[in-house]
Amino acid sequence: MQNKPNENSAPASRREFIKKTATAAVAIAAAPLLRPTIYGQAPSTGKVLGANDRINVGFIGVGGQGMNAHVNITSKNAAANNISQVAVCDVWSKRTANAKAFIEKAGTGANVTTHVDYREILDRKDIDAVVIATHDPIHAAASIGAMESGKHVYCEKPLTRYLGEAFAVYDSVKKTGKILQVGSQGCSAAAWHKAAAMITAGEIGQLVWAQGYYCRNNPKGEWNYTIDPDATAASVDWEKWLGPVKKRVKFDADHFFRWRKYYPYCAGLLGDLMPHRLHPLMLAMGKQEFPSRVMSMGTKNVGTDKKTPGTYERDVPEHVELLAEFPSGVSLMLACSTVNSRSPGFALYGHHATLEVGSSGERIELKPEREFADEIEPATMDGLKPTEDIGAHHANWFDCIRSGKQPNCGIDLAVRVQTVITLAEMSDRLGVACYFDEKTRKVSTGIGKDRLEITPLTYGTLELS
Repeated sequence: MQNKPNENSAPASRREFIKKTATAAVAIAAAPLLRPTIYGQAPSTGKVLGANDRINVGFIGVGGQGMNAHVNITSKNAAANNISQVAVCDVWSKRTANAKAFIEKAGTGANVTTHVDYREILDRKDIDAVVIATHDPIHAAASIGAMESGKHVYCEKPLTRYLGEAFAVYDSVKKTGKILQVGSQGCSAAAWHKAAAMITAGEIGQLVWAQGYYCRNNPKGEWNYTIDPDATAASVDWEKWLGPVKKRVKFDADHFFRWRKYYPYCAGLLGDLMPHRLHPLMLAMGKQEFPSRVMSMGTKNVGTDKKTPGTYERDVPEHVELLAEFPSGVSLMLACSTVNSRSPGFALYGHHATLEVGSSGERIELKPEREFADEIEPATMDGLKPTEDIGAHHANWFDCIRSGKQPNCGIDLAVRVQTVITLAEMSDRLGVACYFDEKTRKVSTGIGKDRLEITPLTYGTLELS
């Protein structure tokens, strides 16, 4: 078994890294990687879809999430959404064969084509939209390529692996006018939208802070998925899977199936579980803001990977806490754990009252502060629909493709959430508080004349990237 490198062996210390990048701008360093040369031309508009037109959908990445959450669920709802599943892509041919067989048996797509290179799907003029459910380093390139070739995008969370990529995707959405939905399905639950309306209307007074969580307890280590022995160096196109990753290793089935544990491919809890809570909670805050300051701390003192023979110790933490401040003065606190499932609940605290939100976005409880009890009546709103439902999130995306409206988890929310996520990763890995200037898209370690500007992490800036 191949030994996984230790980040602590990197030649440069965190302080040296910060000094080295102090004068660098927050440019999109990975831009050449984001736009394959065949998509360097002006973006294609794609065909205009009417209210009754069928949408042809291609799927990029049909592993566990891509198959179970997207191929399967869109197939069940294909008639209601008036779609056809026409193409599937994955670096492992076993997955594409299974997905093709499933679609053709379900009758939701005929003559389904299979691909190893997602750019072949983007080249097709008959495909209107793509679902991207690859690992994180492919999200940006596939999303940008899809939009530039005239296709709408549903991209699994997180939006991208790194911050520069997130702004590249943002700029592409604005340039092409395509509909991009991020797969944080909680944003299609009604309670978050109701909370946003109440907060915007001043029903809880000035918003002060918000809290949320995503807590699990997996004794054998989160993401230690079963490894299929059919996945080998001969059957998986490993170089395509690695994509822009700089820390390149030979084919490793543990990395392929358990990639969420390792920094070159994922920010761990910050990139995988926390977006499910950050998107709806930031949506509920009403005013969409970039963060002004983010701090985060992660720990992994339980060592759950030791209980799964044959796997490596994870790079990423088992428990993370995040604190973000926004220009309006609102603060947000999130806890995320894989070693304790007890949770604090969701709440948005105002000066006059508090909104407690059900974990699936199905309920809101309005609780006035004692000092304002004569002005505000307590209230409970139950049974709000839809709850956290992937099918409802798909339907919202398809509806917006036809209407031109913005989806529940569109780019304006997603890029702000991704900024919080990537600054949190930087804070934890570099041991700094990260300040962000949305006008310049620059990050620094402080304010005033003594601040140090740093370039956001990207491929190759740390050993494990």
